[in-house]
Amino acid sequence: MILEIVKYPDPVLRAKGKKIAQITDEIRELAADMIETMHEADGVGLAAQQIGKAIQLTVLDVKQSEDRPSTMTLDGKPCDFEKLMPMVLLNPELVLSREREVGREGCLSFPELVSEIERSSTVRATGQLLDGGKVTFEATGLLARALQHEVDHLHGILFVDRMNSAAKVSIAPKLKRMQREAS
Repeated sequence: MILEIVKYPDPVLRAKGKKIAQITDEIRELAADMIETMHEADGVGLAAQQIGKAIQLTVLDVKQSEDRPSTMTLDGKPCDFEKLMPMVLLNPELVLSREREVGREGCLSFPELVSEIERSSTVRATGQLLDGGKVTFEATGLLARALQHEVDHLHGILFVDRMNSAAKVSIAPKLKRMQREAS
């Protein structure tokens, strides 16, 4: 089922998600609906806050982004991450590399807003899968960027918070318009 994507400035976008203690049928159904919603919106990631739920659940799918390649290693060995997409992560945690890179980002909760954002070039992610198993992997490229973006959402941090000062000034009118439209 396609869910409504919450738009800025809805307060749920600033909510820190609660850890998921138990994987229920409701969580599985929510994850499936989130994947369907993400695909319908042509996104590469979606966090639970973006559909109005303040929990630690995100979905990702970067396999269609051939112009922005990714790599993934599991247990130190390269893997075919496309076979693992779409990916559902519960209670994810990231360890970020010191190497940084700037890249274009958008957000389904900020339609038509895109900016250059500096992020770590490599991440080590740990999380729980829907089958209850734990997974730890390293990612680069768009997958690393999407993981950082979505895990930020799970902690109430928005991509506009990561923009440099000049970018924040340039988008201020758009954000004010979004706030007025939401009132």
